[in-house]
Amino acid sequence: MKLLAESICNAIINAPLESIDLTEWLFTLKDFEYQNCSIDHLAAGNSLTKDGKRMSINVEQISGNLLIQHYVEDISLKDHCRVESISDSISAIGKTTLKIIWELKIKEHTSLSCELTNHVVVKATDEFLALLESLKITDLKSVSDNMLQNVINHNNQETPLFAKDIEAKALKGIWN
Repeated sequence: MKLLAESICNAIINAPLESIDLTEWLFTLKDFEYQNCSIDHLAAGNSLTKDGKRMSINVEQISGNLLIQHYVEDISLKDHCRVESISDSISAIGKTTLKIIWELKIKEHTSLSCELTNHVVVKATDEFLALLESLKITDLKSVSDNMLQNVINHNNQETPLFAKDIEAKALKGIWN
């Protein structure tokens, strides 16, 4: 799959590394908590795949593009969570899909803090490329550049707010 956009953003969490469980945070995130982490976030919930893997379902609207993400757990550690989604994408040019990989990691910063890394990768699906072809859009670089700026802006907004939510829960001892 062709890479369309990739963004990495970091934020400090003022809580000890051992007090955090990123995977549990992601799969227990409440709807209102998700909404509080970005003006683009519309809804969140959790489910299971047919084979029993956890799934985080997120709905967000970024620059007029409505995304319904079905993130399935891939890596599920306390300090590293990776989920993958074939996401529905609805915009002015039509309905299609995108592959989105969302990866969260933490590493110790000091004994009382750690650094959160929020890494988002967006890849073109065959359906997305077919939609562009049907619309006679041949400049994939222009599409990719626009998408990249939107992903960077969104990631820069949500990452510090994710860090604050994780921090508050860690300091309350949610995962102890």
